[in-house]
Amino acid sequence: MNARCNDGRRCARSGAARMMLVLAAAMLGGATAPRAPMTPEARTAAYLDRIADSPPRLRIFLQAMPKGGDLHNHAGGAIYAEDMLGWAAADGLCLSRDPVGVAPAPCDAPGRVAAADLVRNYPRYAAFVDAFSTRGFEAGTGDPRISGYDRFFSTFDAFWPIAARHGGKVIALARQQAAADGVSYAELSTGSAATQPLLAKVGDGDVGDLAALYARIAPDLPGAVQATRTQYDAYDAEMASIDGCATANPKPACATEIRYQYAAIRTRPPVQVFTELALGFALAQADPRFVAVNIVAPEHDPVALRDYALHMRMLRFLKTRYPAVPLSLHAGELTLGLVPPRDLAFHIHDAVEVAGARRIGHGIDISYETDARALLARMARERVAVEINLTSNAVILGVKGRDHPLSLYRQEGVPVVLSTDDEGVSRSDMTNEYLRGVTEQKLRYPDLKQMARDSLHYSFLPGESLWQDRAGGPRVAACRLLDSAACRAFVATHVKARLEARLEHDFDRFERQTFD
Repeated sequence: MNARCNDGRRCARSGAARMMLVLAAAMLGGATAPRAPMTPEARTAAYLDRIADSPPRLRIFLQAMPKGGDLHNHAGGAIYAEDMLGWAAADGLCLSRDPVGVAPAPCDAPGRVAAADLVRNYPRYAAFVDAFSTRGFEAGTGDPRISGYDRFFSTFDAFWPIAARHGGKVIALARQQAAADGVSYAELSTGSAATQPLLAKVGDGDVGDLAALYARIAPDLPGAVQATRTQYDAYDAEMASIDGCATANPKPACATEIRYQYAAIRTRPPVQVFTELALGFALAQADPRFVAVNIVAPEHDPVALRDYALHMRMLRFLKTRYPAVPLSLHAGELTLGLVPPRDLAFHIHDAVEVAGARRIGHGIDISYETDARALLARMARERVAVEINLTSNAVILGVKGRDHPLSLYRQEGVPVVLSTDDEGVSRSDMTNEYLRGVTEQKLRYPDLKQMARDSLHYSFLPGESLWQDRAGGPRVAACRLLDSAACRAFVATHVKARLEARLEHDFDRFERQTFD
């Protein structure tokens, strides 16, 4: 083929010369090499990148995304105020307006109202919804003199007498919401009234001698364990009945696995806290539905601050007697200004070092901990996962966006998972936690997918994991082929691996859909 030279003459070019020109043009951008097709995962990730600045589009996308487990979910706090008020009306309860809560009859006494009458008076109904939750707090509604933490923690005394009457419904609603958010597993923090006979036995007790105190409790623990198991047998049966799990048309919620954490209340007298913890350890050892022990309530409460070191010693003492029972501990749900700086310096450290926690709930004060770098390195090395609750942290502590330590944990290699905390009180759900992860924390699809996988990998589900080491890495030998007979046999005997395999199938279906 002839081509025109610079001086206007035609000159011949060899095939090799032409090829060199084509390659040079390609290198300079004049031509593009054929691209390999994007994988479904990459295509899904690219779509999230395109819609990351559009919360409405994100909501649709994230609602459908599989999310694995919710490892930090308080059953009572998961219920919305509207459901509580509906139960109160059905039960014929009276409510008081100041202080807000359940009141004795008659309902027409000054300052009281029949719960059933609230539907005819929206302003009064709305006032109870606000008192049972933090509705509108982040938008600036409500009394500005009441802090987020005071408004949040005041709700429990107001609605708990209602929720306590409906344990099975509480668990059923929490599971239904989890299923609606693509959550296949939840660990619900709960308690039991079975500590009362134990407390009557020990009286005031001496927490200076934990061994002697435990010796007084131990003979009555089996009876308390059995009473609690009977209580939860009834709750589980009611939950299954509500969702029709034994029928030909079960609700989707039936496919979401529920386990429980037994939670002691850290603001109670020391003897009572120890008794609750002892029952929790004994229960988790005896009943596979109870997978861990926790300690909850406001960490900045003066009693909780005073007794924090004592509580960690209690947990260590009981852990030596029940070594197989794991701990997920609320620690570091604090920030500068809420408490003196000295109280920010050791809570996460002691939960890990003294008590032996395998997971930390919240962990907000990590950057204030003494030798935070060493603590982060230890948590990364020992895979002590942190349960991140973005909405809760924003409402209660005012910590969000770049002030939140989520990015710090991730940069230091500490496993993190997103969870809901008290989604009913905070007026949130798991999809919203993922949405905040994208819009506030700049997480992208691979980050969210890793967190979803980690939520099952670091759960307290029984059995071995699908993964040899880290979630998303090489799978165990039996499951190198996920649909093989060997893998089906493996997951049939390991609950954790079964739910992890299900999550992988869910991701495969999710990523193969069409995104526009």
